Amino acid sequence: KLQFLYLIAPPGPIAPMSGKEEFSFTRALLSGAVAGTTVDLALFPLDTVKTRAQSANGFWKAGGFKGIYRGLGPVIIGSAPGSALFFSSYETSKAYLPTDRPALKHMGAACLGEMMACLVRVPTEVLKQRMQAGVYTEMTTGWKDIIAKEGVRGLYTGYPVTVAREIPFALIQFPLWEALKVRFAFNKDGQKNDVAASLCGAVSGAFAAGVTTPLDVTKTRIMLGKDKEGKAYDHRVLATLMRIKADEGARALFAGVVPRVKMIGIGGLLFFGAYEHADSWLRGVL
Repeated sequence: KLQFLYLIAPPGPIAPMSGKEEFSFTRALLSGAVAGTTVDLALFPLDTVKTRAQSANGFWKAGGFKGIYRGLGPVIIGSAPGSALFFSSYETSKAYLPTDRPALKHMGAACLGEMMACLVRVPTEVLKQRMQAGVYTEMTTGWKDIIAKEGVRGLYTGYPVTVAREIPFALIQFPLWEALKVRFAFNKDGQKNDVAASLCGAVSGAFAAGVTTPLDVTKTRIMLGKDKEGKAYDHRVLATLMRIKADEGARALFAGVVPRVKMIGIGGLLFFGAYEHADSWLRGVL
């Protein structure tokens, strides 16, 4: 059952940069913040298109191409701390998890990183998606209305489904990214090529995005709250996924797959590119 893991990341410390001596919490924190801010600002319009395509009301009723930057405020607030939390947790976990099975180590570190990042990511994602879908037009009004009607818990609507989406995504993306880096981004002397590492991130991200689209559609519907008839969605992941399939067909579970794959493929290039460049630069500073 572990044959695939052996193929993408054979046992043993094969990565030139593995080991606790290479780890820096501060470097991971700052590099993650740079990466998150870069990719979220650059790809926000594509994210809006994807969210509206997944809305139960349909793309045009959810806003079409109007107000394409609606919901940018929460993203600016949440992108840097969310990504900083992810990479600081990810790199810390990598430094202390067993190294004899690299793929399993990267999977475990990615899971811990996603759970930490979602503590920041989910509240901003809830407000962002509701603004993108036209539920709110102003950030402060949105925050106040959600808290007044749903309490602080309302800001974490969709936390379980977001984690349920992000963990499978991370389980695919990060071991694949790390394995591709080992094969294509390091020369014989162990020196890393940041551009090659960025391309590895683009490939791994695009692949993981396509596979996990049904979970992303489910997450979007739960966060938006209601279907086109005003009926609330169950907050349970599987129940909502099966309801979408029953009401709209299996094809609806892949709504927005093209912009999602494009966005995350390009995003992987920018995200990992920004992270790798920031990390390399900070190595000479910190």
